[in-house]
Amino acid sequence: MATRSILGSKPADSMLSAVPGRPRLTSTTLTGAALTARLRQQRSREYIEAMIRLDAGAHLHHAHTSAATQSLLDAIRNELPDVAVDALPVGIVAKCYLGAPFEVHSLSCAGNIIQHYKVGEALPNLMERARTLAQHPEYAFIEVYPNRLITVTQSGQTAIIDN
Repeated sequence: MATRSILGSKPADSMLSAVPGRPRLTSTTLTGAALTARLRQQRSREYIEAMIRLDAGAHLHHAHTSAATQSLLDAIRNELPDVAVDALPVGIVAKCYLGAPFEVHSLSCAGNIIQHYKVGEALPNLMERARTLAQHPEYAFIEVYPNRLITVTQSGQTAIIDN
């Protein structure tokens, strides 16, 4: 079965709308140093809270509805409206606070999957490399990209770890 990006290869009209205080999605594609500089910028409180709500199990109460997942994906898209779809994170990994036996959870942007992982249970694809960082108490979550990880603290500060 082929996977598809739930962030979409063609931005929906709602993804193109401007978010107050955020740059509007433009036809200019950031690359190289400009993309790295943009990804290094501090994350907003709204974005951090949306990702933290993932651990509150809100998606469990909605039985993994597409609306619950889409709201998380919209938060990513709204946070980085000036970043091309193919340069957005492939997923998010964070420490899981649901209790034993769970250790971390992830939002897979490519497979439309929210998953909680038990101790020792392998994460898919590129996500496993973020596991140890996600468990560090300093980080709210880790954005996973094909060629880098970006740590995000509770205050929104970021650090890029290139592969």
